[in-house]
Amino acid sequence: MELRDVESDITEILFSEEQIQGRLAELAREIERDYEGKDVLIIAVLKGAVMVLSDLVRELKFHAHIDFMAVSSYGSSTKSSGVVRIVKDLDAEIAGRHVLIVEDIIDSGLTLNWLIGNLESRGPASIEVVAMFRKPEAIKEPVDVKYVGYDIPNAFVVGYGLDYNEDYRNVRGLAVLSPHVYGGEDPHA
Repeated sequence: MELRDVESDITEILFSEEQIQGRLAELAREIERDYEGKDVLIIAVLKGAVMVLSDLVRELKFHAHIDFMAVSSYGSSTKSSGVVRIVKDLDAEIAGRHVLIVEDIIDSGLTLNWLIGNLESRGPASIEVVAMFRKPEAIKEPVDVKYVGYDIPNAFVVGYGLDYNEDYRNVRGLAVLSPHVYGGEDPHA
């Protein structure tokens, strides 16, 4: 793969790495208060939430049990197909445990609502969601998200785990991707 000049693909930096880290520290304090003395399983939704999970659990001051789940509704497209499938299921049992789902971004809410329903059927003590970013204008199906890092505009964003066609995940902040990269297609149409 040829390396491109990433800066020419970005139109705006919405949040720096430092801003994101600061907000994650604040969220960690809230989570610690809410889950004090509880058996918590933190589930990252792959691949995008890996960055959020890594930084969040390092910030927490309790033993963080983690697992991973991968679901897909996008494929290589910029918009959701609406059909969700499990690509990688959990290794841990969640019955009777407090589950905290870690998401990189809440876009339409469709995939996350499906995932919450799937996990609820497995009998956890509770399910809550922490999302680093949320696009209020893009939400098609409301979803209860207890911990939100930042609400962002309805733009095509990359960085901090978010990608376009598997590129840009390692951009340290959150940035708006230039339409020339993805052909100007509205990712929410």
